[in-house]
Amino acid sequence: MTEFFQILPALPPLIVAAGLAIGGAILFEAGLAFLGLGDPNEMSWGLIIGENRNYLRDAWWTVTLPGIAIFLTVLGISLVGDGINDALNPKLWRR
Repeated sequence: MTEFFQILPALPPLIVAAGLAIGGAILFEAGLAFLGLGDPNEMSWGLIIGENRNYLRDAWWTVTLPGIAIFLTVLGISLVGDGINDALNPKLWRR
């Protein structure tokens, strides 16, 4: 049990870094798929946005909704990582 308390101070920065890395990976994959550099056999939000950008004036929702989904996913992962940081940070427990 004492090993857990020795590792505990190092966990919050690692969790925040992991959350940022996951969000960055999602954005990176969406960007590559938008440019057409992703796997065309795998559906991706970036691929949906890239293939529907020609129809932006007629069907704006085909681009807007996947963009909002990317935004909310990355924001949610970031907020979960920050929340776990707040829950596990021993410096915040002394309030």
